[in-house]
Amino acid sequence: MKISDAYGSEKFGLSFELFPPKTPAGEEQMFSHVARLTEFRPDFITCTYGAGGTTRSKTLEVVQQVHDRFGCSVAAHLTCVGSTVEELRSFLQEASDRGIENIVALRGDPPRGETSFQPVAGGLRYANELVALIRAEFSDFGVAVAGYPETHQEAPSAEIDLENLKRKVDAGADAVITQLFYNNEDFWQFRDACDAAGICTPIVPGILPVTNLAQIKRITSLCGAMLPKDFLSALEGESEAEGQFSVGVDFATRQVQGLVDGGVPGLHFYVLNKSPATSAVIEAVALPRFAA
Repeated sequence: MKISDAYGSEKFGLSFELFPPKTPAGEEQMFSHVARLTEFRPDFITCTYGAGGTTRSKTLEVVQQVHDRFGCSVAAHLTCVGSTVEELRSFLQEASDRGIENIVALRGDPPRGETSFQPVAGGLRYANELVALIRAEFSDFGVAVAGYPETHQEAPSAEIDLENLKRKVDAGADAVITQLFYNNEDFWQFRDACDAAGICTPIVPGILPVTNLAQIKRITSLCGAMLPKDFLSALEGESEAEGQFSVGVDFATRQVQGLVDGGVPGLHFYVLNKSPATSAVIEAVALPRFAA
């Protein structure tokens, strides 16, 4: 399934995001969780790759295995980091040869130790250039791009961030998948701003159910997302992993139900290669795709 087919007036999209495991044991464990997640019949499953383009070939292996083993449509992430245009073409050709139907096209974060993004000689500087390359030379791919309800950390302003997003969409993106967030009002304001800017592609909320306080503090510090004070206090009040998991799943369930009730076109879960939290949320929420 192409990303463009996952959302529509009578279609509620569902997708999950993985990352390449570092060990054979981690890979085996990941696929056991994918087996559980595919019981919810996702429209596609995506896979990231490591900073600076590391594990890029592993990303293609993971998504191909997901497709072959579970019959699920897939998407490979691709960033501009550390790659010439020819290297990007090579990746896209290999993805196409492997039968991968979709690409999540990103500029990518600066390599560790660097404070700003700098393209390599012969590379691309912006994600909209990557989308344009895909549309010009590999037009069969479905394409998703990233959006930021709380504004990208490097953007001088929300207005400039939105202009950057519109360039990506105008270059040919089929959908916008957002960075994780924990205040639905941020998402609604972002969606309204997209509408006002003439961005008409589906805006799909990215959801990361919290299962561990230390982990989510680290993740939000990297991406700039804010945890609501009441939610943070509730997590801090639980010293055991089970308690933090319960608080996180309860919050995510209420967050997701609010988004569904507000008419989002679908959901994209950052599952961190595990299934229990996401499964618990999906089972607790009245998703349109499972309505009788």
